[in-house]
Amino acid sequence: MSYELIAILMFSSMMLMLMTGQRVFGAIGAVAAIASLTLWGVGGSEISFGAAMKLMKWFPLLTLPLFIYMGYILAESGIADDLYKMFHVWFGGLKGGLAIGTIVLMVVISAMNGLSVAGMAIGTTIALPELLKRGYDKIMVTGVIQAGSSLGILVPPSVVLVLYGMIARQPVGQLWLAGALPGLMMATLFIIYIAVRCNIQPELGPPLPKEERTMPMREKLKLLRAGLLPLFIFVMMTGLFLMGITSLVESSAVGALAATFAAFVKGRLNAKVMEETLRKTLGISCMFMWIILAALAFGAVFDGLGAVNAIEGFFLGQLGLGPWEVLILMQLSFLLMGTFLDDTAMLVIVAPLYIPLVDMLGFNLVWYGVLYTITSQIAYMTPPFGYNLFLMRAMAPKEVSLRDIYVSIIPFVGVMLLALTLVMVFPQIALWLPSQFYS
Repeated sequence: MSYELIAILMFSSMMLMLMTGQRVFGAIGAVAAIASLTLWGVGGSEISFGAAMKLMKWFPLLTLPLFIYMGYILAESGIADDLYKMFHVWFGGLKGGLAIGTIVLMVVISAMNGLSVAGMAIGTTIALPELLKRGYDKIMVTGVIQAGSSLGILVPPSVVLVLYGMIARQPVGQLWLAGALPGLMMATLFIIYIAVRCNIQPELGPPLPKEERTMPMREKLKLLRAGLLPLFIFVMMTGLFLMGITSLVESSAVGALAATFAAFVKGRLNAKVMEETLRKTLGISCMFMWIILAALAFGAVFDGLGAVNAIEGFFLGQLGLGPWEVLILMQLSFLLMGTFLDDTAMLVIVAPLYIPLVDMLGFNLVWYGVLYTITSQIAYMTPPFGYNLFLMRAMAPKEVSLRDIYVSIIPFVGVMLLALTLVMVFPQIALWLPSQFYS
């Protein structure tokens, strides 16, 4: 049996196991272990062992549990609620103001947590009931929350970019800086769309009555101070890193300690909050650790088979495609896989194939990490099995139907495709900030 056929058999076996509902790390790791032992005998076990040692020696991985902890403690202690109350008062007078405030909230939550799940949970429990109660169109606001929560995997500290950095062997600091401007650009495009749409159709996002927004300036400033606390924590954490005072891992520790101290000062740090925070942090962190281990083992087997060279020869030799045509096909395959897989599964399945090929084609791997992440955001919201669609269905109130959820994402997917095109055409949108800082 040829090595190319073995690679296809591995890939199809893994996809079959995933379709049966097996856990991602179990399916990928099992195929990698069976293939390595079958091909190279007992010595094949060294592949998985070597991958585990690489993971244990990768110091930036310590940022993963620290950033997840920081996000959860701010959410569980209710500090994120203060942020939305601030938006309620300061943005409520605008047409679509609360929806715009929700996008800003999602950006801040993304900067605190690095996961889309946290933004979705906070958006559906805090923002969605308030928006519906204030007469906002249910289709528009469900789209706002889904689109805003997807920013969690692009805006630093993105956990997905940490995973990509481990697999692609790229600096996490550069990846985070590369995701910052595209993430803010996408959030700005969302805000522009909401503002224009609500000015054309005011009934979609009516401004709050004046009596609900009227309060003494002293109270407004007090609310502003409370709401800006999470943003201050993020600015302090990233500022120390960008000034060279702390390393990446030290910055994550600063953020975690600052969030804990903020919850303590506000009198919200109790046994229940700590238990929920630690339990969720441990669960998410362990899940990512197992996935990374499985992905590294799978990639090592593929490297041994020479599958990357075979794919390069197929695309560039037999099909005669150019580098950009191959890149576009890769992005289209991500969109297709996103209809039934989440971003992590997509990355660990195709990383052994795509990342070396992207490098061979002469593209920047940091820039490609941003492209992959934006494509994952789109895939999160793509029917029929987009990850965010089902999260919204599980968390949304009964009056929001599955049809409403599907229809709501159409304009926001259009905005994301525009952002993806801009980053592809103008790579400096992603690469300018890393080049400025690391130069």
